[in-house]
Amino acid sequence: MSSIFLPNEQATLDFANVFSGCLKKFRLPENGLTVYLYGDLGAGKTTFVRGFLRGLGFLGNVKSPTYSLLEEYHLPCELTVQHFDLYRFSSPEEWTDAGFDDLDANAIRLIEWADKGGDFVPPADLDITFTVQNTGRMVTITALNDLGKDFLGQWQN
Repeated sequence: MSSIFLPNEQATLDFANVFSGCLKKFRLPENGLTVYLYGDLGAGKTTFVRGFLRGLGFLGNVKSPTYSLLEEYHLPCELTVQHFDLYRFSSPEEWTDAGFDDLDANAIRLIEWADKGGDFVPPADLDITFTVQNTGRMVTITALNDLGKDFLGQWQN
């Protein structure tokens, strides 16, 4: 587990940019990488995703998938990032109903409100939790398996 204080939005973007930059040196397994993003509304989850994508070379518009449930980005570095927002799920079965089981498994999945998808959501390799503190955010990253530990170690170095 690792924590870092981010005093403002730019610090969140910079943190995410560096965090995703570690992926350029990291070999993803065939089933990709799954990251759960936790935090209240407005805590910085989508800002993190925007910085994460910028770090991987994406220059287009990054919007919250609150209504569309999924935004998918095919990046110049030959990675696919799937940004999910399950806030509007009324039952976990909506994961399957939305066809998410049929998506490319060799992707980076950034999932907001993953708990609303129950056991249908792929298990996380990393949890990233955003907690509002005054005008900034405390971010805590937790590795949940060996892949998560390897990635977290790469980022910390």
